[in-house]
Amino acid sequence: MKKATFLVLFVINFIFANEIVWEKDIATAFAKAKENNQTVMIYVETDNCPWCRKMKHRTLVDDRIFNKLKNYVLVRTIKNSQEAQNYGLKVTYVPTMFFYSPKEELYKEIVGYYSVEDFTSWLVDVETAAKK
Repeated sequence: MKKATFLVLFVINFIFANEIVWEKDIATAFAKAKENNQTVMIYVETDNCPWCRKMKHRTLVDDRIFNKLKNYVLVRTIKNSQEAQNYGLKVTYVPTMFFYSPKEELYKEIVGYYSVEDFTSWLVDVETAAKK
């Protein structure tokens, strides 16, 4: 019975899980941000980064963060990729998140994994910078 209950809860969680919609590239993200006057979040990761996976699958999809991120244009790229280099993204550690105005002015750079509570605090800082 415990296995069946666990399986049902797992399936329900999977069906209703928040799924982030990422733009296909940084240029597209900025074009959309300019069109809609939104902040851009560039999420930089590597394929083999456990903290990046944890950030994406725990923090960013939590309802509190996910609902705030609906107001942002989200794009992800790989550290040291040509795209990251073209935009001058200097990344030493991953995950790194860059927040830009629609005019491509940097609001904030955040490095590392953060819990929901801590990342919420960072988003407040970004939103404050966006209002200036």
